[in-house]
Amino acid sequence: MREIKLEKVTINIGAGEAGPKLEMAKKLLEKLSEGKVVVTKTHKRTTFGVAKKKPIGVKITMRGERAKEFLRNVLKANENRISPEQFDNNGNFSIGVKEYINLPGIKYDPEIGIIGMDVCVTLERPGFRVKKRRIRPKKVGNKHRITNEEAKEWVKNEFDAEISKEEE
Repeated sequence: MREIKLEKVTINIGAGEAGPKLEMAKKLLEKLSEGKVVVTKTHKRTTFGVAKKKPIGVKITMRGERAKEFLRNVLKANENRISPEQFDNNGNFSIGVKEYINLPGIKYDPEIGIIGMDVCVTLERPGFRVKKRRIRPKKVGNKHRITNEEAKEWVKNEFDAEISKEEE
């Protein structure tokens, strides 16, 4: 019951507005993941003047072996390095990819141009279903939650990644 596993990998590209940039981001996600892309919309009027319920980005969620393989490629694009600040208190972490052409095996497409993306990784243990079930959902106990340190250790063991501060 203490074994940590990869629940999902969510890829997000923020376009900022509807139009050609959003369409290019949608095309890129379809190319990368061969899945169904979801268009994200604003929840309320933003300070930048974007009205409520206007499309501003795209995202896709991957699970299973496809998610693990994609995460492996993202880590290769970032030279197998993750900063400790990229982990949250629940054991999840996020990685930014500046240009999609940094991913191994992906070639530049002139129709798409250069686009970056955010990759969010969610980890879980067996028994986390209790917080998602429809009938009588419960909280996961403190001893069963994934800590920051356990998530770092999992990434080191699973992907041979280095957890270190980047020097610039």
